[in-house]
Amino acid sequence: MENPVIILGAGGLGLVALDVFQSNGVVVYCFLDDNTELHGKEIHDVSVLGSTDDEGYLKLIGKKCEAFIATDDTKLRKHLVEMLNERRKMMPVNAIHNQAYISSLATIGHGNLISAGTILNTEAKISNHCILHARAVIDYQAELGDFVQVGTGSIINSGVKIANDVFIGAGVTVVSGITIGKGARIGAGSVVIENVAANATVFGNPAKAIGK
Repeated sequence: MENPVIILGAGGLGLVALDVFQSNGVVVYCFLDDNTELHGKEIHDVSVLGSTDDEGYLKLIGKKCEAFIATDDTKLRKHLVEMLNERRKMMPVNAIHNQAYISSLATIGHGNLISAGTILNTEAKISNHCILHARAVIDYQAELGDFVQVGTGSIINSGVKIANDVFIGAGVTVVSGITIGKGARIGAGSVVIENVAANATVFGNPAKAIGK
């Protein structure tokens, strides 16, 4: 990546994104964050220069700078993606740590965060705006939709299909061939051995819908 990056979001995920870009020798131009208490401060020598809708800095995106959205709030993430699409006619770049393993036969969309130690195996498919935390494993021919979050150390086994907007906590195991419906939530440490319905919340070993 030749251009510097502006990171939208200066919270914890913003720090992860900063580390990812710096691991690849990419210059981070600044943070933009809607928390005005952060404005003018430096985070690991990178300044928080304004809000995420500051046109003075947004106008650099797509010309002199790239952009990455660093928030795990899916609603806000979608809003910022739409804003960049509409106002700057561009998509956020991927943030892929140099210590992640990405198969040459894997497919990755736009705006994804892939943390240190993550594995994307052969023919794994990651769509757009996903967050894969440290040491997550996406095994061969598994597929993730848009805005999927996979927690630290979770294992998504071969052939699993995960729809849009799914949240998977830390330390989850999803066995091979399972389908997880749109908007589902999987509690930390769960072992998923059967399909999960759209918008369901499941937890446990084996994972069961909460309230049932």
